[in-house]
Amino acid sequence: MPASSAAVGRRSSPALGTYATLLTANLAALEPAQAFLGAELRAVDAACSRFRTDSELWRVNHAGGRPVRIGPLLAEALSVALTAALVTDGDVDLTCGGSLVRLGYDRDFPRVRENTSTLRQPATPAPGWRSVELDPALRQVRVPAGVVLDLGATAKALAADRAAVGIAAALGCGVLVNLGGDIRVAGDPPAGGWKVGIADDVDFDGSGAMDPDSQAVMIRDGGLATSGTAVRSWQRGAARFHHIIVPATGLPAQSCWRAVTVAAATCVDANTASTAAIVRGERAAAWLAGLGLPSRLVRHEGEVVTVAGWPPATASGGPPPSASPGPATPRSAGPYPATPPSASSDPATPRSANPDPATPPHEGAYV
Repeated sequence: MPASSAAVGRRSSPALGTYATLLTANLAALEPAQAFLGAELRAVDAACSRFRTDSELWRVNHAGGRPVRIGPLLAEALSVALTAALVTDGDVDLTCGGSLVRLGYDRDFPRVRENTSTLRQPATPAPGWRSVELDPALRQVRVPAGVVLDLGATAKALAADRAAVGIAAALGCGVLVNLGGDIRVAGDPPAGGWKVGIADDVDFDGSGAMDPDSQAVMIRDGGLATSGTAVRSWQRGAARFHHIIVPATGLPAQSCWRAVTVAAATCVDANTASTAAIVRGERAAAWLAGLGLPSRLVRHEGEVVTVAGWPPATASGGPPPSASPGPATPRSAGPYPATPPSASSDPATPRSANPDPATPPHEGAYV
């Protein structure tokens, strides 16, 4: 049931190397919801950061091949990342951390862009996700010496899922959490749902203009994520790199898609699929269609391909139509539960996702 017409609350702030936008269907819930989100983001950063020397993941990456006892949050994050690797046949691989380091992504992203010197070492393939030994019952993990885990493909999406579901349960209100393009909604949305813009001209920190002809979709539950090659990119010498790595080569994916947006039952599901789609290239559209995940794929020259009930663009000013996706792979077979969210649309050009229930989108949301 849609929430009442009470004023919507909105708050944006830097978080996890990108930005966080929080919307609540009830303005009165904004402050406690922001406190909940802030606590969740601090916990995720302390557990999953590859760059903080006091994080749990740092201890795992620098244990020299020894087993490490970990807390419940990192255990959950590692389990989610390993599931993402399993269901994508290794296209989304948490052992790509060493590959990213070789390419210069060895610190928080704003600082990565500051160093434009030529790289001196060749790329290195990922060791492979099967090298990670996780015992969820003991909450213990071991990786071979020299293997660097990176949870960038899943931890932010997991944080969005945890925060949105937790806020809705604790405060009894509709909520949208957007962490740099990883979006999760929970609870009763405003009438008509949450309006999310899709564009590809907004930077990783949410800055930049947005194409007024961009598509917008209406989401009422579940997750939405956009992955692309343009936003989290950097220059080293004459070479340009981005953060979506092909595990077998250790190099950025040379994808036919500049951006892929996916709707699914959770943000983790959506982001896992959108990231794998960039890696898979031409095979991605058929793969996403087979999973029943409403998706929008954009080629570098601007051609748009939609599958699995992603709604078509409407004439400017027209009401956004609704779309109901088909069945998806059940949880036991992968990260795509059987009830993904509905999507609806306006006019088009993806790569950002910015939520606002009442006004045109103006802030990007990226993976």
